[in-house]
Amino acid sequence: MPTYACDLAAIREAAERIRGIAHRTPVMTCDTLNRLAGRRLFFKCENLQKVGAFKYRGATNAVRKLTDAEAALGVVTHSSGNHAQALALAARERGIPAYIVMPKTAPLVKKAAVEGYGGKVTQCEPNLADREETANELVAKTGATLIPPFDHVDVIAGQGTAALELLEDVPDLDAIITPVGGGGLLAGCTIAAHGVKPGIRVFGAEPLGADDAARSKAGGVWVPQTAPNTIADGLLTSTGALTWPIIRDKVECVFTVTEDEIRAAMRLVWERMKLIVEPSGVVGAAVALGTAFKALAGVEKVGIVFSGGNVSLDKLYW
Repeated sequence: MPTYACDLAAIREAAERIRGIAHRTPVMTCDTLNRLAGRRLFFKCENLQKVGAFKYRGATNAVRKLTDAEAALGVVTHSSGNHAQALALAARERGIPAYIVMPKTAPLVKKAAVEGYGGKVTQCEPNLADREETANELVAKTGATLIPPFDHVDVIAGQGTAALELLEDVPDLDAIITPVGGGGLLAGCTIAAHGVKPGIRVFGAEPLGADDAARSKAGGVWVPQTAPNTIADGLLTSTGALTWPIIRDKVECVFTVTEDEIRAAMRLVWERMKLIVEPSGVVGAAVALGTAFKALAGVEKVGIVFSGGNVSLDKLYW
């Protein structure tokens, strides 16, 4: 049997570690979406999580798991997205420093949000090599612990707690759908779901314009992300060395959706559910409303993770 980055025991430990710190987000339903999908949908609302995204679960688990000696030196990451804010807040709530490497091109509003949570921002060139090099320099300089956005054992375990909660609230689900970018959420939720309910089916959801996970899954060989083009800006990353084997072996299928399908699902959720969900967060709903998923037999009750709700209200995506 292959060994994966985490197991159900690690996810249960993470759930206890973050209990009372991360929100236990609600599970919501919508008759209109049920009718359009032709089945019952149950939405795990991580858009209502602290910092507006599931990323707070993994960041908090990783930060809280550090020894006091490790924690005193702080944490480092490179991210321009939700993980940057999540780690900054998780560090602040433990009272330790957070050194966040962000590309110079990151929106000022994101930089301000990280600094608002107490993160110490270091800017770098907008490429992965410079991000990683700058982060490694900070680790060497400060002695802080590097906590990457998704390819980290404790981060994956933390993200898996979303599925644990979902199955506690709706134990008779037939399937779960989560978005996939780097794969931390999908990998963690897959391990949790199969651990709690071995027969459950788990699916990934991905934009057609950033479909590396779908192509990897279809071919059984890891395919890197190249030139992604999608409004779902939280799903632009390739899956990682720890997340990909779980997705390869344990996820049934990764469905893709078009930009128009993402926009339509997003507008539907905003208008009918009165929930602010970002493009990346709504791809699971877009999959459930699509023709390919509707063709699946034996799937009556589906859990869907709304992974985040961080959007700019200066523009409407449709």
